[in-house]
Amino acid sequence: MTRTVMVIEDDEAIRLVLRAFLEEEGHRVLEATTGEEGLVKVQDEQPDVVLVDLRLPGIHGFDVIRSLRAQSQVPIIVVTAQTDSHDVVAGLEAGADDYVTKPFVTKELSARIRAQLRRTSSTEVEPAPLTCGQLELHPDTAEVLLRGEPIMLSRIEFRVLQELLLARGRVLSRDELLRRVWGYGNAGDGRVVDNLIYRLRSKIEDDPANPAHLVTVRGFGYRLKD
Repeated sequence: MTRTVMVIEDDEAIRLVLRAFLEEEGHRVLEATTGEEGLVKVQDEQPDVVLVDLRLPGIHGFDVIRSLRAQSQVPIIVVTAQTDSHDVVAGLEAGADDYVTKPFVTKELSARIRAQLRRTSSTEVEPAPLTCGQLELHPDTAEVLLRGEPIMLSRIEFRVLQELLLARGRVLSRDELLRRVWGYGNAGDGRVVDNLIYRLRSKIEDDPANPAHLVTVRGFGYRLKD
């Protein structure tokens, strides 16, 4: 099945490389040179994955990501020359699901696109709610409740929380979470996981700075406990 990839990138040479590579992979490719143009095309065309450069003319890439996330759960991958961890984390906090840095390896980018497509096309659901203390996750309706009240999670936050709940108190390493949620292991950057854990704590913990439930097991990973 042909999937549509939206490329929001102002560098013509990079767009040409991405188009050639993505079309060779069998994808339909849409292009935009500004954030404004990209937001309009995403709304009109409903792509399956969006690749966003952070340094765009006009609307900054961070604001493009926030706007996309406000209207859609489409997978967003940042493709950027910015290797500073602050920019990477800021992109993820804005709502991106993953990132690659320029110059990128096409095979790595392809693997990350496939991983995001697998996440969105999966039809596997759990028949019963997953619970931990006063936290409930309903896989069939994509709802999360804390003390009976709904909390808003992004698609990728939902998936991370689901894996932690399915582990039933067992420690999950960063590599395990990268494989299960993003679709890759050691090749991934653990900061992606750390950032998602930070965001989850801000939503499910009474005191995110001193988490009582979503805890770090130093040297091993993360676990969810009652």
